[in-house]
Amino acid sequence: MRKSNSKLMLAVSLAVTAKLGLPILAEARTPASPAAAAIADAARPAEDTARDAERMPGALMDFAGAKTGAKIAELAPGGGYYTRLLSLAVGPKGHIYAVSGRPVPALDGWVKDHPQVSVSVIKAGEALAPEPVDIVWTTENYHDFKNAKVGESDAAALYNEAAFKALKPGGVYLINDHAAAVGAPADVTSTLHRIEAATVIREVEAAGFKYAGKSDALAHPADDHTMKVFDPAIRGKTDQFVLKFVKPKG
Repeated sequence: MRKSNSKLMLAVSLAVTAKLGLPILAEARTPASPAAAAIADAARPAEDTARDAERMPGALMDFAGAKTGAKIAELAPGGGYYTRLLSLAVGPKGHIYAVSGRPVPALDGWVKDHPQVSVSVIKAGEALAPEPVDIVWTTENYHDFKNAKVGESDAAALYNEAAFKALKPGGVYLINDHAAAVGAPADVTSTLHRIEAATVIREVEAAGFKYAGKSDALAHPADDHTMKVFDPAIRGKTDQFVLKFVKPKG
């Protein structure tokens, strides 16, 4: 009897609400992920949002585990596309340590309005952040790190070591870059600006990381890996790998 009365009262209440023109409360919606909320944020410049379809930032940020309050060290932020997105995803309680080998003027205005971002100019091998971070992030840069020679090594090896030191145990190292053909010569890092995913995996594991998988969000099977990534015929449609590594706990 009670169930019948409850249903009747609910039906009457909804009918009265509709008759009076009162708003009916919608069911609670699941909050958007930090990545989705960042992508939709009106503070983002138009030139950034125009690149979203090409760069698939939601897939990459979710894959890395970017979340509210996270501390992230970003290697070589370039024009700041991901710096801006990540800073919106982590929010005021998080922090983005954008580190580069040269000044990043593209971020000057953003830093003024978003104190959760700091930009530092460092040399390969120097500390990435003043505190342990949850994620070390770099996009389309690893091949360039290979081209910068530092003594008997290259910058990639030094950045891998620095990433390992910077991360909390269980932290994520995310690397995205343009894919080279299987068995491609080492010099494609400077000629085509590509690198084999297998090379990156081998080198990062050598620094102590555990390979945790890849995302195919930026895979483009039509790319035959023979063209320079800046060629207008392929630019924005290169086959790219997205690799995730984890610093072991303990």
